[in-house]
Amino acid sequence: DVMNDAMTGGTHRLWKDRFVRRVKPRAGETILDMAGGTGDIAFRMVDSGADITVSDINADMLAAGVERALERDETRLVWSEQNAEQLNFPDCHFDAYTIVFGIRNVTRIDQALAEAHRVLKYGGRFYCMEFSQTNWPGFDKIYETYSHQILPKVGKAVANDEASYRYLAESIARFPSMEKFRSMIEAAGFSQTKVEPMMGGLVAIHSGWKV
Repeated sequence: DVMNDAMTGGTHRLWKDRFVRRVKPRAGETILDMAGGTGDIAFRMVDSGADITVSDINADMLAAGVERALERDETRLVWSEQNAEQLNFPDCHFDAYTIVFGIRNVTRIDQALAEAHRVLKYGGRFYCMEFSQTNWPGFDKIYETYSHQILPKVGKAVANDEASYRYLAESIARFPSMEKFRSMIEAAGFSQTKVEPMMGGLVAIHSGWKV
């Protein structure tokens, strides 16, 4: 959390709040929050009354989320270790699938998208928030310098972990453009796909429906 605040000036909290407003979780729905180990998104959705399963491939991240839930006396969430590319859930099981700052780290993004489509009910919705490449004139160069030269140093100073934040910058640079990723979501079978860029595309919310 400290590093997220340091990297984004606290704006990651506003991005996540905006994301949840787009998802519009409702009482009685079943929602899969993939790559949601620490619970950031699930904690924002649980008061809606939706039944939320928090999944992550990283057991340590899930353990951190469970610990946070215990600290909050939050018992309404289900925690499940899962690989986004091969989910252990039946077909047509969830009303919504969310993934925030996680799909960039999936080895086979197309397979993860196919699995998201499989486990959603017909009429279910897919929402993803991920870093992208900003298209604001001039800001792209500033951001490139920040992410590749300054961010790793911030990671070393704040979290004593330069390598992870160097990887973060590299993984963002490799991630498909907003339009390319939208087309990948469509290719996985989703309809009415949309992309909502923030800060000129530095971060983007992608969505689609299973119909």
